Amino acid sequence: MANIASARKRARQAEQQRRHNQARRSMMRSKLKQVTSAVAKGDKAAAEVAYAAAVPVLDRMATRGVIHKNKAARHKSRLAQQIKQLG
Repeated sequence: MANIASARKRARQAEQQRRHNQARRSMMRSKLKQVTSAVAKGDKAAAEVAYAAAVPVLDRMATRGVIHKNKAARHKSRLAQQIKQLG
């Protein structure tokens, strides 16, 4: 454990930020699962609605540094491709 006051403060801040990011990451994964479950059911309309809700969340997480921007782009691309294949 840190002995210096500034190091203790940084440890507190890091833990607070970790919990914050963890909550955001969980919310993002839930949005992705909504899209993938709609695709698995073959419901194109529901998948498109879920995708429209997931895209801004992915972009926001990439902007805020929770995930890398290429990861957000990869998720969006693959989900769009899956929805397109539903026909």
